[in-house]
Amino acid sequence: AVNFKPDWTWIKNRDATDSHQLFDSNRGVTKVLQSDTTAAEATNDDTLTAFISTGFSLGDDVAVNTNNESYVSWNWKANGGTTSTLTAGTIDSVVQANTDAGFSIVTYTGDDEARATVAHGLSQAPEWIIIKNRDETISNPAWPVFHHHDTAAPATDHLDLEDTDATNDAETIWSDEVPTDTLVILGTADSVNSGSAHVMYCFHSVEGYSKMGGYTGNGNADGAFVYLGFRPAWIMFKRTDAVTHWQIHDIKRSPINPSGIGLLANTNDGDGVSTTYNLDITSNGFKLRDAHAGQNVAAGTYIYMAFAEQPFKYANAR
Repeated sequence: AVNFKPDWTWIKNRDATDSHQLFDSNRGVTKVLQSDTTAAEATNDDTLTAFISTGFSLGDDVAVNTNNESYVSWNWKANGGTTSTLTAGTIDSVVQANTDAGFSIVTYTGDDEARATVAHGLSQAPEWIIIKNRDETISNPAWPVFHHHDTAAPATDHLDLEDTDATNDAETIWSDEVPTDTLVILGTADSVNSGSAHVMYCFHSVEGYSKMGGYTGNGNADGAFVYLGFRPAWIMFKRTDAVTHWQIHDIKRSPINPSGIGLLANTNDGDGVSTTYNLDITSNGFKLRDAHAGQNVAAGTYIYMAFAEQPFKYANAR
């Protein structure tokens, strides 16, 4: 059981090469997006069928519920499925936000106009943004990502959650403008602002709960230590200056150190136990334990997104 009613649920079959399955309560149950493909949203009545007080209910689709196969789900709470329409931007947005947690889910229909703006519903500027065109199969990028530590001028650049590419420069994604306390500024790329339906996930760091940051690798087994101020339950990171995977670690699949069971957000691979993906999860951050290019090459630049298991004052080292 999740032990709360989630609004964004991400499921992966750990034992098979089924695609990642992403659901949220803005778009509605059974509406599937896949972080490892360019595909548009699909409706599958045998996937996630309900968000409930203790988690979610499932059908019998193999990607979410096969007998005797292992799965992982990651869950975030927004506003219990209750949305509001915000009109502060040039494009109206349908938003549910958890401002205490620094997280919002936003749906909108693009207008193909330059420098379109969409209200995100948070109390401060988001530091990590993911967008998916729901109606079209789009690539380059399929899943554009903004991260405030992605280069010195992050709004000029973007990453792609579906791809291994390093940072790319394109004014047509974020219009070369950082998000504000109220708005995300979009360019004209079809992945963010065609005349289609889109979904956007927005986050900012919250002390003791979440952090979106960056670090530089040192290229040895006594790797960089990244201070978070809390014990992370979930970490995703990506090298920005070279081709590498989006690597995800969590404390449920890898409950003891080193955490070496990584899943890759951009592939359909199952759990991978690797001696070169190791890291230690500590009471106040994480420490890299290998010189793998995907996490700790000398002078490599990386972004990360991390969320706490519980507030720092209750956390225990492993």
